Amino acid sequence: MGDTRVGAAGANADLTGTDLTDVRADTDRAAAAGDGRVRVESSPVGPIVRPPDASDLVVLYLHGDRQLSGSPESVVDLAERLALRTGAVVVCPRYRSSFPGALDDVHAVYSSCQARGPVALAGERLGAGLAASLLVRLRDMGAPEPECAVLISALLDLTLDAPSLLFNAAADPGFDIDELRLHAARFAGDADRTNPLLSPLHANLHGLPPIQLLVAGTDPLLDDSLSFAARAARSGVTVDLRVRPDAVSLHPESVTAMADFIQAWARAARP
Repeated sequence: MGDTRVGAAGANADLTGTDLTDVRADTDRAAAAGDGRVRVESSPVGPIVRPPDASDLVVLYLHGDRQLSGSPESVVDLAERLALRTGAVVVCPRYRSSFPGALDDVHAVYSSCQARGPVALAGERLGAGLAASLLVRLRDMGAPEPECAVLISALLDLTLDAPSLLFNAAADPGFDIDELRLHAARFAGDADRTNPLLSPLHANLHGLPPIQLLVAGTDPLLDDSLSFAARAARSGVTVDLRVRPDAVSLHPESVTAMADFIQAWARAARP
C-alpha cells in the first residue's frame, strides 16, 4: 500500500474547531477501495481510515507509545484492520504533547466525530489514558458519551506508584521506569498528578459507558488496568477485562477483541 499523506497540522496544533469534512484521499489506497480495501484520507487532525461501505459509526483511535509521544501514522495499519472488521470509519488524531492541551485536542476531535454519528473510543498507553480522561470530562459536562471505549495497556495514573511498574520491569527489556518518569513529568507539567483528568484512575467512575481493558500480565502498566477495572465495576460500569500472559499473546488478539466489543455495544455496528 502507498504511504499515508497527512495534513499540515503539527503535533502541537490546537485542534479546536477542526472540520473532519476537510479530507484529502491517499490516491494509492483510495484506488483500491473498490476492490474491498480501505481508503486512507488525510485531514487537519490526522489520518482517517474508511472501509468499503462504511457505516455511520466512527472509532476515534488515540495512539500512544513508551515516550508518551509518537504520531498517529504509526497506528494506520491497525486502524485499517479495525475498520475492515467493524465497518466503521477510524479517525487517528494528533494531539499536543502536554496536559491539558492533549485532552482539549482529543475532545475537539471527538466533538467533530460525534456530529457525524455514534462514536466508539479506543487507545493505547497514553492514548488510552486520554480516552478514559475524556469519558470523565464528558460525563461531568453532561455531554453525549461514546458508545463504548477500549483501553489497551493503559497509562491511567501519572503518579506512577503502581507496584507492577517495578515488578514487571524485568519482563520488558524495552521498559525504563526513569525514562517514563521523565516523560510523565514533561507531559503533566505543573498539574497535580492526582487530577482525575490527568490520571483517570483517581476519578469518580460512575456513569461511564461500557469499557474493555486489554493488557498483558507482564506489562509494567498492568496494575493501572486492574485497578481501573475493579473501581469501574464497583461503580456499576460494564467492564470487560482481558489479561493475556504476555505481549506476544496479546497483540495478535487485540484487533479482534476490540472489534467484537465495539460491535457488541455500538448501535451502528450491529447487523
